[in-house]
Amino acid sequence: MDDEIQLISDGDGLAVIGDRTAVERFLASEGLPSKDLGLRRLRSALGSTASVAQTGSEVAANSGRWVQLTKESAQLVNKYGLRESSKTGLSSGVLKGRKGQIKGFVEFTKSPGSLLSNPALLAGAAGIMAQLAMQQTMEEITDYLATIDEKVDDVLRAQTDAVVADMIGVDFVVEEAMAIREQVGHVSEVTWSKVQATSVTIARTQAYALRRLDALAEKVETASKVGDLTKASREAESKAPEWLAVLARCFHLQDAIAVLELDRVLRADPDELDRHRLGLRTARQNRLDLISRCTERLMARMAAAAGTANTKVLMHPTASREVVHAGNQVEADIVDFHGRLGIERDRRSLEARRWKDAATEVRDKMLERGTDGVDAARRLGSETLDRAKSAKGKLSSGIAERTLRRRGDEAEPSRKPE
Repeated sequence: MDDEIQLISDGDGLAVIGDRTAVERFLASEGLPSKDLGLRRLRSALGSTASVAQTGSEVAANSGRWVQLTKESAQLVNKYGLRESSKTGLSSGVLKGRKGQIKGFVEFTKSPGSLLSNPALLAGAAGIMAQLAMQQTMEEITDYLATIDEKVDDVLRAQTDAVVADMIGVDFVVEEAMAIREQVGHVSEVTWSKVQATSVTIARTQAYALRRLDALAEKVETASKVGDLTKASREAESKAPEWLAVLARCFHLQDAIAVLELDRVLRADPDELDRHRLGLRTARQNRLDLISRCTERLMARMAAAAGTANTKVLMHPTASREVVHAGNQVEADIVDFHGRLGIERDRRSLEARRWKDAATEVRDKMLERGTDGVDAARRLGSETLDRAKSAKGKLSSGIAERTLRRRGDEAEPSRKPE
């Protein structure tokens, strides 16, 4: 008898659904870590509807696993050539093979009783996939906040800004709702009533943090003197991580609310679940684009400051070094931040030129200007020239392409019955 495996991809993850043994063999053969998809939640939330009842036994007999879409798992989607639906945005197909030995082709027929043939079940599975993807990002953000500063919560709570203080209050409410959901298995009306009005507060805090990052970028951009540029760069280096932490916390909370929201729609109005999922996806991408533009502006300003510092290296070697160091540190912070939120851009890291090269170029330009240039160069003294020549390597090697750890549950697939 042939085993049948249903594959569904929403661009963020891949659901593998079918007989438990066949699913486990397939994932093992591809070397992919996975998480339980939680199909039993569909039976609980949608089991009362007639259309779902018809395939309830099929759902009960199947196992579902979720795989985060990384470069490797994305190649798997391409390998099997899943077909995308313009209506749902989902790519799907059915693999068949004897005794778990899946063949290298995909069928697009939807056999009776399969999840792919039932719109309500398919929408429900897609909703759960979206939740799992957001929860994965939430875990990444939690790790990020712990990594950048073990006392980041203290930093956030020390903020005197009322807007940030309000966000901290929302944090408590949302975390409580998520804990109740984990315990109960769904979002009740009482639980939802506690969090449904919190989105405005989070959005206000996010906007405030973005403005603060823009203010740091503006200070760096408008600094005309080396001393002012050094001061602005130092401030950006020290303050940017704090506002990035606030943004990360906001994004974490927004994803948490979206997870709760999908649960609520799944139970209250399942027919609207698919449209609601797509709407949340668009809104989430808009937030990512906004955050990306703001943080990349700050990186661009810091890059320009580093360029200015390189032209001043002979006259102000210490200040130049501080400016370049600050620029590279800010970029490192932002690149890490981008990775945790899933913002991936093909871009070059900022690179400071060698001190020796910068000093030599400036010295030559000064000498070319005549007597004034010569006198100015002489006034620097041999000590400054020696410092410039002895600097080895680059002030910064740039930020190498960081391996952004995308945590997956690498535990063996659960063998508990659905």
